[in-house]
Amino acid sequence: MCTVCGCGEGESRIEGEPHHHSHEEGHSHEHSHDHDHDHTHVDHSEHDHHHYGHGPAHAHAPGMSQSRMVKIEQDILGKNNEYANANRGLFTSRGILTLNLVSSPGSGKTTLLTRTLSDLKDEIPLAVIEGDQETSHDADRIRATGVPALQINTGKGCHLDAHQIGHAIEHLKPEETSVLFIENVGNLVCPAAFDLGEAHKVAILSITEGEDKPIKYPDMFHAADLLLLNKIDLLPYLQFDIDKCIKYARQVNPGIQILQVSAISGEGMEDWYQWIRLARQSKLIGYQPQQAEPVVVEVA
Repeated sequence: MCTVCGCGEGESRIEGEPHHHSHEEGHSHEHSHDHDHDHTHVDHSEHDHHHYGHGPAHAHAPGMSQSRMVKIEQDILGKNNEYANANRGLFTSRGILTLNLVSSPGSGKTTLLTRTLSDLKDEIPLAVIEGDQETSHDADRIRATGVPALQINTGKGCHLDAHQIGHAIEHLKPEETSVLFIENVGNLVCPAAFDLGEAHKVAILSITEGEDKPIKYPDMFHAADLLLLNKIDLLPYLQFDIDKCIKYARQVNPGIQILQVSAISGEGMEDWYQWIRLARQSKLIGYQPQQAEPVVVEVA
């Protein structure tokens, strides 16, 4: 969580905006120098590892009590959720399906996304918000497909937040009934906790990362509605147990949907596209296009 990672001290930059946005605009980070220790001290002689996830905060920060960490986390997420709900209302009013793509670095997320955009852009209106700590390399790759994209650089921040997304929407202006992809910062920890107003979190896991990632990073896979097992074209060359990975994912999240894909060979990609089509159709149930204000013509 951001109570321990320190990302609140960074600054984000959104393309098209003339100034830097402090991460604190979206979150109310308070920095405590209290040195009260109400966490439990474990006799480490009886253990061969440290588990800092125990305790009410499920985290540990030197010099900060568990109760203080819980309070800060509640403040951060409470403010973020206000922005997320506003984003969600906007998406609903415009019939926009928003997908939050989350993964660790190197999962093939951008390659999968660019292939998706190239294959679907003539069928569905699309837009992308791209999140990285620095550079616009991925946004440039996305724009090369002809799909509009806006880059958010988070600086020290390790995830996107709902306030940043709200600003980005103002600049990007995705079409009504479009699919908006948010490519989050590569990180399997903090993005799990931050609602951006999306309809679904989509976790992307490359088979080069190891089948135990779902139980190593359970919060992320618990938060996701869909898991894309990517780079399956490499299966003949790697020792990766797909059945075990699926078992682990469903151990963490029994309701998670799982698709096996390769953004390079194209295997399984049509199943992913069909999932997007069905999710979009579900989003459009009951949607009413926004009516333009009537033009009043005065007759002399």
